[in-house]
Amino acid sequence: MQLVFASNNKNKIKEIQLLVPNSIQILSLEDIGCFDDIPETADTIEENAILKANYVTEKFGYNCFADDSGLEIDALNGAPGVYSARYAGEPRDDHKNIEKVLENLKNKANRKANFKTVICLNLNGEQHLFTGIINGTIIEEKIGTNGFGYDPIFVADGYEKTFAQLSIEEKSSISHRGIAVRKLVDFLSF
Repeated sequence: MQLVFASNNKNKIKEIQLLVPNSIQILSLEDIGCFDDIPETADTIEENAILKANYVTEKFGYNCFADDSGLEIDALNGAPGVYSARYAGEPRDDHKNIEKVLENLKNKANRKANFKTVICLNLNGEQHLFTGIINGTIIEEKIGTNGFGYDPIFVADGYEKTFAQLSIEEKSSISHRGIAVRKLVDFLSF
C-alpha cells in the first residue's frame, strides 16, 4: 500500500516510515509532484489536518494523511493552539514563540499545558481522525537543545526533563505525535 503524507518535512516522513509496517510505503508531497504551500487557514488543529488531507485527495486523487499539532496552555485559554507555529508572528520563529509564551505566563500559577496532534486519514473515500495528547507543564526558562518548537519549556507529566532534554527515541515514545501515529498504524494494521 502507498500512502501520501501531506508533508515535505523529510525528518517527519522518516520518523513516520519507521513507525509504520513495511507493507506501507510513505510518499511525500514532493514524491507526487505537489510543490504547493497547502494553506492552514482553519480555526482548529483538527480542521487544519482535514484541510491538508482533503487538498491532496481532491487535487491529486491519492489516499493520504496529514497532521497538525499545537501547544495548548490552560492559563492562556488554550493558546497558542492552532497558531503555535506563528504565535509571535511571521516569519515562524521558535525562539520568539517561546519568549511570547513565557512573557504571557509571567506571574501565573497555573502552568498546565498539553501538546496535541491530530492526524486526518483519507482512505478509500472515508475519513478518519486520530488524536494524540500529552499533558505537562510549562517551565519558566528554556532547558535542552534537542527537538524543536516549544520542546525546551515543556515537561511531560511524570517526567523531570523537558522534551528538549530527551532523545528523539524517548520523546517519540511518549509524545503527542507518537501517540497519534500509533493509533493510525493500529487502524491500518487491520
